[in-house]
Amino acid sequence: MHASNAFNADVLPFNLLDEDEYSLLQDNLDIAYYQASEVIISTGDVPEGLYIILKGCVSELDVKNADQRRGHTFVHYTNDDYFGAWSALRGSAIHDFIADEETICYILPTKILLDLIFRNPHFGDFFNKNLSLKNELLEQKNDSLNMTEFMLARIDSSCMRDASLLPHGSSLEDATRFMNEQQVDCALVQRGKRYGMVTGTDLLNAIVLDKLPVTTDVQAIANYRLITVESGDYLFNALILMTLHQIDRVVVMQSSELHGIIDLADTLSYFSSHSHVVGLRIERATSIDELKAAAGDMGNLIRSLYAQGVKVRFAMDLLAALNQRLMAKLFNLVVPESVLPHVCLVMMGSEGRGEQIVRIDQDNGLIIRDSLDWPECQQTMEYYTQTLVDLGYPRCPGQVMVNNPFWVQPLSEWTQRMRDWVAKADSDSLLNLAISIDAHAVAGNKALFKTSRNWLLRELQQQQRFLTSFAEVALVFETPLNFMGGIRDRAAGIDVKKGGIFPIVHGVRVLAMQYQVAETNTYKRIESLIKLGVLPPRLASELMESFSILQWFRLAHHLQQQEQDCTPEELNNDINLESLDRLEKDLLRQSLQVVKDFKKHLSLRYRLG
Repeated sequence: MHASNAFNADVLPFNLLDEDEYSLLQDNLDIAYYQASEVIISTGDVPEGLYIILKGCVSELDVKNADQRRGHTFVHYTNDDYFGAWSALRGSAIHDFIADEETICYILPTKILLDLIFRNPHFGDFFNKNLSLKNELLEQKNDSLNMTEFMLARIDSSCMRDASLLPHGSSLEDATRFMNEQQVDCALVQRGKRYGMVTGTDLLNAIVLDKLPVTTDVQAIANYRLITVESGDYLFNALILMTLHQIDRVVVMQSSELHGIIDLADTLSYFSSHSHVVGLRIERATSIDELKAAAGDMGNLIRSLYAQGVKVRFAMDLLAALNQRLMAKLFNLVVPESVLPHVCLVMMGSEGRGEQIVRIDQDNGLIIRDSLDWPECQQTMEYYTQTLVDLGYPRCPGQVMVNNPFWVQPLSEWTQRMRDWVAKADSDSLLNLAISIDAHAVAGNKALFKTSRNWLLRELQQQQRFLTSFAEVALVFETPLNFMGGIRDRAAGIDVKKGGIFPIVHGVRVLAMQYQVAETNTYKRIESLIKLGVLPPRLASELMESFSILQWFRLAHHLQQQEQDCTPEELNNDINLESLDRLEKDLLRQSLQVVKDFKKHLSLRYRLG
């Protein structure tokens, strides 16, 4: 029976089709009716094509023999869901598809499906069951770069370099030494009211090619035809000027006074990621107020990266690096220089793994050299913690912070406590160890941390009983899938952290501990475990893709909550299924299935349950 009603193409993957492709689909759709318990596709059969449910419910089953009417249910399909595509492309079905109730389906013949896949690669990618391809499609949904922020960026100290002015009467030799000491590749000279620029290339050409004596006055080779911009002008205008005049630098003036220099590389970095400016502000900060301005920019950077469709892993790496630089810079500002060689600041938990995108809370500790006498330690760490709060990093509800003496210990005590936690293996010990094993040194004497970490990794290799207890923690939270393979919805939503992210993070953490992998980042741990032959490559690849997808859902949810003026303390991880489209639901379900398979892998490896 030919379809008489207009087909709804507003849902994925059909909204990927253009007008002509949609017409082809519409002209070739059939419609079929199935009674409850009727077999739509049998194992081994050649399907008619792609089935799209107009009304009803269909189960995908693994039926072992002809007499068995019900086998293992992989998933249920309901209104607007499709099934049978993979079977049609493969040429035969490997599962049964049975109507659970009276069901009406559109049928798109295999020949037309293949034609559309050939015409439209994005449409074809959607039917591939590889998570990475669907993850690409998910990220492409947010690939529209919001250029407004960058187009309207103003020229200020955050995007320019200080102007290095050579002393009057400097020779070529003096200029070379000056630029080496200042670590700059250009400098300015002043002749009356005019400024000239000298670059490293100018000096090299003057001495090597023109054979000028090194005592020559540098003013003789300076370029006085400078292109200038005014402070407060649009940064994009500076980029246009550099492109128009084929130059790498413009001089910034303010009311006829020299203000700074804008470099082409810096400008391109700004327009490509905006991260360079944040990092530059952190590095140049000489006060808490300047650090606060840099920290404020990071929230905008997160939203920009998300809007650009930057992959979650790369966004996490970038933001982790900026967070680490900010934490270290603040530490160096508040801790006396004489104390720095004798202490080590560590970031722990998700901060230590470099996986905290939206700032949630602080997780840090301090390792102290055994012989250090520092009476002001507690006062300084209180100030450090409160300053981080002022910068937008809330206090940790579990008090895992350097203002808590429990997490500020001499090296010997820090190591002994981890030995005790391994020996006890009770709930508190396992929690503390899970926090501290992800520690990453960010400031001070990092050798103190490495000494403790290396001891722990060697010690744990012999503790199979402890590793079994530790691995059980990965199974604490239930995977939110029902027995039919669908997502188990709750009124509060799906907690992607407990149900998906945590089992991956902790399971990979246990394997990394057992095999002495020093990396703390979950992606890098998985990559190391592949090289060691600990994880099968296919499972490892699916774990990384699923981890990215789950983190993407979490980030999108947090940004949405922030738009609703939620404070960091109010952010949660509960995803509302009704807010997701078909692709997103499909990716979430498949990712959770990978989590479930990984938990089975851990159960077999460590003989759990």
